Amino acid sequence: MPRWQGVLFDAGGVLVLPDPAVLGPTLAPYGAETNFAAHHRAHYSAMAAKARADSGEGDWAAYDEAYVRALGVPSAELEEASYVLGRTRHAHLWRAPVPGAVAALRQLEALGIPIGVVSNASGQIESTLQRAGICQVGPGPFVEMLCIVDSEIVGIAKPDPRIFGFGLQAIGLAAQDVLYVGDSVTMDVRGAQAAGLHPVLVDPYGDWPGADWPCIASLAELPMLMQLD
Repeated sequence: MPRWQGVLFDAGGVLVLPDPAVLGPTLAPYGAETNFAAHHRAHYSAMAAKARADSGEGDWAAYDEAYVRALGVPSAELEEASYVLGRTRHAHLWRAPVPGAVAALRQLEALGIPIGVVSNASGQIESTLQRAGICQVGPGPFVEMLCIVDSEIVGIAKPDPRIFGFGLQAIGLAAQDVLYVGDSVTMDVRGAQAAGLHPVLVDPYGDWPGADWPCIASLAELPMLMQLD
């Protein structure tokens, strides 16, 4: 039997990203690149900067500056571009599917692995994931999740380990048998460790060399990590 028998996922940075179709044109006047690949890179660079600044869930200043810097915004425009990003990047813009995420979820679903979502969100993440064509709770046209836990709805947010209890109850497994996949060291890795789950960090660009926890470039690596055929 595989060491890990179920997987819980964060949503942002794992299943969806802030929508470059909105952020690209918004930041272009400041010299920012607009293509999806550049914004994909910018998100993970910004998440690493946010974690290294030890910023809490409500503090996105380090993220915003690192994001626009990664897009090529020159120094003279950084302050205003960061401000504009912070005013534009609201909860409902976390809706651009991460490439390859659905295919990886489908593979786990086909193998019968219990899966669910535990996300810091604003009450919108279940409808956003369904609208984006990624997943829903129970049977439906997309990947079937056993739960989509939204911090706003349950009243507890990562890194508070209690939020993971909702996901564990839904998938019917003990913490030590479950992987938690996220993109934040502060919220996801530390929160999962405190709850007794095994954290896995989505780190496509190697921003965390020598990390003490497993890192994957994409969700396609999960079956191998779980020792599944």
